[in-house]
Amino acid sequence: MRHPASKTIGYQLIHVARLHRARTAKLLESLGLFPGQEQVLEALSGREAISMSELAEMLRVRPPTASKTIARLSAAGLIERKLSDGDGRVVRVALTAAGRDKATAIAALAIDIEAEATSHLDGKERKRLRKLLRRVEKGFRHAQGSEMEADEDEAADEGDADEA
Repeated sequence: MRHPASKTIGYQLIHVARLHRARTAKLLESLGLFPGQEQVLEALSGREAISMSELAEMLRVRPPTASKTIARLSAAGLIERKLSDGDGRVVRVALTAAGRDKATAIAALAIDIEAEATSHLDGKERKRLRKLLRRVEKGFRHAQGSEMEADEDEAADEGDADEA
């Protein structure tokens, strides 16, 4: 017998998110990465060196969590640490050439995962799903008392218009 909650949207979101994360983890393993490390590489991709506090804020994690991940990626030769010119106490991080290569591979991996996830949907359905998920996100943000910024909504809508 199925659990009564299995018919809820929340249950389905959790189930799909777990499947997505498991598939992502398997593909990241082929790149020699662990889940979570790809987020750091993506955050730094296309940017100059940023401070650890900026990185932690972007990733929405506490600074010690970001530091631990940076240490591992640095040991793997994917990240370099630099002392800030203005303040020697501020550590800035940036991708190495190998890190940029991994970030490129991660971007391709993300496209592959999305193609797998949406393989049973046509273009119109994919567009509609993205819009619906943004609305669900907005509902959660509203419930938490933090509205999405208008620019994020507009940018997302423009992205969907480009695909139509």
